[in-house]
Amino acid sequence: MTANPMRNLANALEDRYGNKLSTSSSNARDAYIVGVDKLLSAGCGIDQAFREAIAADENFALAHIALARSLQVLGRGHEAKDPLERALALAQATTAREQSHIAIFAKILGGRGAEAVSMITEHVKDWPRDAMVLAPATGVFGLIGFSGRSGREVEQLALLEPLATHYDDDWWFRTVLAFAEIELHKLESGFRNIEAALRGFPRNAHAAHIKAHLFYEKGQREEGLAYLDQWNAAYPREGQLHCHISWHLALWSLETGRRDQAWKIYREALHPGGSWGPQINVLTDCASFLARAEMAGEPRSLELWREISQYAAKWFPNSGIVFADMHSALAFAMAGDAEALARIIENPKGPAADTLVPIARGFDGLARGDWTRVVDELKPVLQAHERVGGSRAQRDLLEYSVTCALLRSGRADEARRLIASRRPQNAASGLPLAGI
Repeated sequence: MTANPMRNLANALEDRYGNKLSTSSSNARDAYIVGVDKLLSAGCGIDQAFREAIAADENFALAHIALARSLQVLGRGHEAKDPLERALALAQATTAREQSHIAIFAKILGGRGAEAVSMITEHVKDWPRDAMVLAPATGVFGLIGFSGRSGREVEQLALLEPLATHYDDDWWFRTVLAFAEIELHKLESGFRNIEAALRGFPRNAHAAHIKAHLFYEKGQREEGLAYLDQWNAAYPREGQLHCHISWHLALWSLETGRRDQAWKIYREALHPGGSWGPQINVLTDCASFLARAEMAGEPRSLELWREISQYAAKWFPNSGIVFADMHSALAFAMAGDAEALARIIENPKGPAADTLVPIARGFDGLARGDWTRVVDELKPVLQAHERVGGSRAQRDLLEYSVTCALLRSGRADEARRLIASRRPQNAASGLPLAGI
């Protein structure tokens, strides 16, 4: 048994951010730091690092809660119960920061994200360098990203900017700050921060991914493809972001005329059974790619749509995560699963549920070739689609669906005006839409 770490806080070990840790084992501390860096950079072996920390000190509460969180992030949340319960049992013998830290993750793991955001906001006032606690509130798939609120992109940046002085050039903080800036089209500062992040940790998968978003928002398809293809060559397939990075590569391959390459990437690194990735990435990346391939003129594959529809029915039939559910609706519509689609339309869930119904109906129109319905349902959503979550690049699925519907209903001039006004950088470099 490890001695109670609260007895000698003056000599307590610290994490990489200078936060005291309630463990007297340097091996546990070292493994924990490795695990945190792997989690913050989407590295491989995240959960194993935290298991090593626990093996070195079974009473190390933060290692248990970090393991629970990592399992959730990796799409294995059903395995998180035991480490969560162990962390809660150990919390009383830890510092005030660690108790707050554990309580926040208990909310997140319990599906109470809105409460967790408020707690995180208060927590970082006292402990601004608790990066593990701040991390779930960052990114387009984070608690703010999936909050369903209008203005959540501004809210995200407003949370991060005041904390910048506490992190200096820390590679993780510069990564998440850059993404928040890029999503608001603050591209120059986003570029500076993502370059600083990559200098600090070149094999940071999140940073490489976010640099890809910078290329995307600037309409630099060839440059983005060359950069990301080279970076991804050394990224293991079991990496958390391998599936999603492959989505970017497949899209850019499609958009630059390398269509055989795009489908090869889909088969080998995207579709269920061909890739590993958190379930939300597999669903959204596959459904999005298949739809955007059709919009670019590729023939519809009912077999591939049925495969991703079955996957959606298993993992996100009507989850309350609107970003996932809208892609499920797309898959159900394209595969002809009217019953599954109706369940989403008749009983939408989540903080942006009111946007999900017109999106699902619009995708039904897309599947049927009812272009008027696509425009009528989806065009009003474009003004507030940040509420569904995800990045601007991912939400181009909605922008392009409306543009495609206008094109195919003979309203080409209107289509060009719409997309040029809403996505001028992409439009300027030529849109991947048949007939544009």
